[in-house]
Amino acid sequence: MKKTFIIILIIAVVALILPIVSTPFINNYIAYSTKKNLMELSLPDKTERVDALSSAGKLMGNGNGMQFFGAILIKSEQTLEQLNNFYGKYRKNDWSYIVEKQVSNNISFIEHRDLKFKALKADEKLVNYYIVYTWGSSNYPLSDLDIRGH
Repeated sequence: MKKTFIIILIIAVVALILPIVSTPFINNYIAYSTKKNLMELSLPDKTERVDALSSAGKLMGNGNGMQFFGAILIKSEQTLEQLNNFYGKYRKNDWSYIVEKQVSNNISFIEHRDLKFKALKADEKLVNYYIVYTWGSSNYPLSDLDIRGH
């Protein structure tokens, strides 16, 4: 009887702790998938991919909640307008496949993290570099257990 109680207690503790411990890994995977989907898109002509990154956590704004971010850094001979037209066909909403000029290795609009493209030097002068980024989402009901979302 005592052994059964201990086994049930161990199972209960593991069942309570496992979701909390595994949630950051699941959230990282969701962010990675956001980046991977972006990387699977074909590139426009005269464009090369230089770097890519992803992040999960509270990245922008106020309040609580997980955000999932994926981005690629490209170097292109095309204009910003041409790149926006190219990626515009993939947009599902106002937060997907956004193209902006990239002027440093730092992603400046991310407020609560220090995200940088590792392929670039901090003092490198960038010409014809662009960031293409998208925000992901999750149906995972325990995503908000991740402390990085608070």
